[in-house]
Formats: sequence, structure tokens, C-alpha cells
Amino acid sequence: MRIAYCVSFVLMSAWPLVVSSQETVVVRPEEIDDVLVNPGIGFMTFQRFNGDKLNEGKKWTEGYPIEYQEFDGNLENENHPMTSLAYFRVYWRFIEPVKDEYRWGLIDKTLETAAARGQTLLLRIAPYGTGADNDVPDWYRAMVGPEEGLAEKKWRTDPEDPRYVEHFGGMIRDLGTRYDGNADLESVDLSIVGAWGEGAGSARLGQKTREALVDSYVDAFPKTHLAMLLTDEKTNRYGLSKRDVGWRVDCLGDMGGFSPTWSHMLDYYPQAIINFGMRDAWQKAPVTLEVCWVIQHWKDKGWDVDYIIDQSLKWHISSFNAKSSPVPEEWWPQVNRWLRRMGYRFVLRKFTYPSKVKPGAELVFTSWWENKGVAPCYRGFRLAVRFRQDKACEILLTEADLRSWLPGDNLYDNAVVIPEEMADGEYDLDIAVVAEQTDQPSVKLAIAGRRPDGWYNLGKIHVQR
Repeated sequence: MRIAYCVSFVLMSAWPLVVSSQETVVVRPEEIDDVLVNPGIGFMTFQRFNGDKLNEGKKWTEGYPIEYQEFDGNLENENHPMTSLAYFRVYWRFIEPVKDEYRWGLIDKTLETAAARGQTLLLRIAPYGTGADNDVPDWYRAMVGPEEGLAEKKWRTDPEDPRYVEHFGGMIRDLGTRYDGNADLESVDLSIVGAWGEGAGSARLGQKTREALVDSYVDAFPKTHLAMLLTDEKTNRYGLSKRDVGWRVDCLGDMGGFSPTWSHMLDYYPQAIINFGMRDAWQKAPVTLEVCWVIQHWKDKGWDVDYIIDQSLKWHISSFNAKSSPVPEEWWPQVNRWLRRMGYRFVLRKFTYPSKVKPGAELVFTSWWENKGVAPCYRGFRLAVRFRQDKACEILLTEADLRSWLPGDNLYDNAVVIPEEMADGEYDLDIAVVAEQTDQPSVKLAIAGRRPDGWYNLGKIHVQR
């Protein structure tokens, strides 16, 4: 009897496997050099979505509710890479304009729009900016009154005031209650103090305040990835002691724009990554970096884009915020080189399987994969094989943990059990990396032969009793 719909089965726990003497099929897929748009990696849109118009010139907007553009159905981004990510940064005052009354609709609409454009969302709620219209919420300012002579010039309010932890930290905890684990939420920035939420002055915090602010995120988001600003040793090391957190910086590319004798790229980031304990954080959580000014500014300054790119790859970058500004036309070759290495990039080098298998028996296989990116995949996608015959198919899920596939070679040898009720006959054997909750292919592989449905064919296999 032919099965009319795809059915999924989970791989049984592994035990010592015996390979039969029957013919073994050896598959060596052809590698491709395409730029792949995959979940959680690459460039991102900023305060915008796929298909929106970019910022003009060297300008950008941040911190304010998104001004939605009319969508014409075209997802292409002119002068900017296609992406699976959207980034929303908004000031606290817009989320909580009235004490304990949240405008969750701002975030809900952003999540919904991102999902409709094939994107997941990175989010930061910054406590304040530097202008008159982006202070802390009016009700909080009325509560604490005017504040002058603060220890850090990029502070708008005293974080050592226990009311700051109570109310800003409380808002973060309520944010986590509502959104932690949301499938459309890629990550949340751990933003605690400083203009634009960039963490200036966090080294000045008392340990009690530091821990309370960090804990508000760690406790609220046990499922969703957190990215810490690369701020200071005490804050970063405390965050890492609580859970696996990634890191981010907001001035990638600065080669001397603030001082002729100092720059982020030469005098801060390389040292801070090591000194603050973040060198190995990429193995468990993503590194997400943001342009300093915009890429065109790099070009105008004559900065070495290849050096900037190579440093970011050395730091295991997964995603990059170019602030929805255009890529200079002359730099597309460099940007495409960057995109081919950013995050993960899975090449199936070899796959072996028996040419025949019996219903109820094991399909024993071996596989050799190369991750040609600079980081693992941080989401729980699943490796699956599929038996396909006309419109009938069986999908068999493995227990491969792709999150452990670091850059370089990875082996995954195991077996899946063929359902007893599977009909005899010849089938196409396909492979794919599917979503966490569904059997839909989610990750493009860097090999030829991708079918319109997202699966990759390995060859033929016979099911015979």
C-alpha cells in the first residue's frame, strides 16, 4: 500500500551497528560557491524588512517606532544583501509610556512583519538615547527628577538608584514573560546602561546593581539567545557565569574615526574579546556585529574593507547590521566573500548507505560534513532523510545535533529505522536540514542538486521484504 502523505519518524537511540555485505552506495555531492541566505546568519535589515527601501546616503534611524513602508510584494533589497534577519532597536519610553502599561503591539507587529518577509527578529530595548526626545520615560523622569553630574557622561539616569533596577529591569522581565522562546525572535541584546543601550559606563556599576541588571535578562530569557555588549570584564564575565551568551559590538570597522591614535578595530576589540572572557563564547552563542557609521563611510575614509572583514571572521561573526544602508558597488565582491563565510555553511562531502533495506530494519549510513563557515548553527534544526516515491514519502528524523558542528570537518554516522508498513519498491533517497518544529527544509546546503521543495537527492534505494 502506497502512503499518501509524508510521515516523520525519529531515529532510535544509537547502539553498535553492523553493516551488511550488500552493495553500499557512496555519494560525493558537488560543492557550490553560491551566497546562501540561511536562518540566523548574514546581513540584517535595520528598522526595516526585506523589500523595503534603504536609508539614503549615510543616514540611519534607530530607537523610534518603525515607520512601515508600503510593501509591493517584492522581497529583493536593492544594493543590500537578501537576509533572514531583521533588527529592531527601540527606546524604553516608547515601550512603556505609562508605568506598567506596555505597548507590546510595537513588538508584535515587528515580529509578524519580519515573519511575513522571511525573517526572524533581533531586538534591543535601549534605556535612553542622548536627545531631548529619547530620555527615559516621562513617568520615570518625574519620579526621579532632574539628574546632573552623573558618573558617566553617557548616562541619563543613575543606575545605582534602586528604582532603575526595579522599573527598567522589571520591564525586561515582563518582556521575557511574553516573548521568550518565540520562534520568530532570533535574539535579544543584553542592554543595561548607557546611551543607545551600548553599555557605556557599565564598569562603574556596583556589583549588586550589575548582577541585578544582568539577571533581569538571564532570568527572563532562558530559551532565546542573548547577546551581550562587549563592555567590561566584570559585566561580561558575570553574564557568562550565568549562561551561554553571545556578544556584539556596535562599531565594527572603525579604523581611527574617533582619534588618530586609537581605534576600535586596533586598540579595543582584539584586546577586549580576550580580556573580558569572550574569546570562546561563539562556540555556544552567536556573535552579531554592527557597522560603525555605515559601510560607505568606511570607503570614504579609505579603510581596508578586507582587513575589517577578515577580523570579523576571525572573531566568528554570524550576523552583521549595516544599518539598512547601501553596499558600495565596488565592494560587492568583498561582501559576497564575507557572506560565504559568515556564520555556518554546511557542505556534505560524503554520504554512504546500503542499496537495499527491509521494512522494520535499520538504514545504516555514514556522513562526512564540512562546516566552511566560521561559526556553528545555534538553533535546533534537525537532519532528516526522506524516502520518496511519486507522491508518497516517509521522512525519518535523526538525532544529529547540528549545534555541535563547529567549523571544519564533522562526522555523523548512525542509522534510522524503516517503518514496518513501508511498501516494497524503489525510492529516491533525499536529505535535508529541517525546521525545529516541522519537517520543512530550513537550511540551504552548499551543494548542488537542491530540489524545488528544498530537499537534496542522494540516489536510489530499494525497500524489499
